[in-house]
Amino acid sequence: MANEEGKVAIVTGSATGVGAAAAIMLAEKGINVVINYTRSKDDAEETAETCRSKGAEAITVQADVSEDKDCRAMVQATIDKWGRLDYLINNAARTKFNPFPQMDGVNKQDFLDIYAVNVVGPYQMIRACEPHMRENGGAVVNDSSIGGVTGIASSIPYAASKAALNLMTKSLAHVLGPEIRINTVVPGMIQTRWLKGGLGDDDYEKMLEATAANLPLKKIATAEEVAEVLVWFLLGASVITGETLIVDSGLHLGPFPPYASGEDM
Repeated sequence: MANEEGKVAIVTGSATGVGAAAAIMLAEKGINVVINYTRSKDDAEETAETCRSKGAEAITVQADVSEDKDCRAMVQATIDKWGRLDYLINNAARTKFNPFPQMDGVNKQDFLDIYAVNVVGPYQMIRACEPHMRENGGAVVNDSSIGGVTGIASSIPYAASKAALNLMTKSLAHVLGPEIRINTVVPGMIQTRWLKGGLGDDDYEKMLEATAANLPLKKIATAEEVAEVLVWFLLGASVITGETLIVDSGLHLGPFPPYASGEDM
């Protein structure tokens, strides 16, 4: 792996959770980081301070990735601070928790709001970063969701948005190369405050337990375990682009069929 000292990364939605874990891992490798947030200023400052304690420089930038002007301003703040940009993690995401059968529970505006952050946001960030990243060669990694593969997620608009993000990664791989690689990580369920907040404490714990019991690896990933894969796509994977890698303890495999286990049919 090449020396990463002094390189620069933007991590969207990095005040907490997977984004924060990824930013801290990058800082541990000497990479200066932009911590992006929309509302969680105190959490963002805490994450930035942790990054600084690892020996890297860090700044916090409040920006809504659904707004192109915010994306461009975040990139400009990065260039103003360090004069370069090497890596981008598109981690910011939005959902609306809604059971699938309750089709009246989501409307046109919900779709537009979710797509604005989950699909348009990454596109706008990549577009703003692209001219600067081409100068040194760089990499982008999009943080998606298993919902974009299986169709099962916190809501139908969210699942659909992540499927769009997965395909957009392939489209962009054709135009960003050869200087910039772009890939997508597709996590399954993750132990995060975001999911816990959406489900509530009791349902969150029940879902973790029930899901883990049915996984080949019997384990729900932590934010740090998903972040490890995001960072690997940036710093390693030198000849991989346009790839979508599932990181879900085997959730996408589905249940083990009785005939394969020798059980009676």
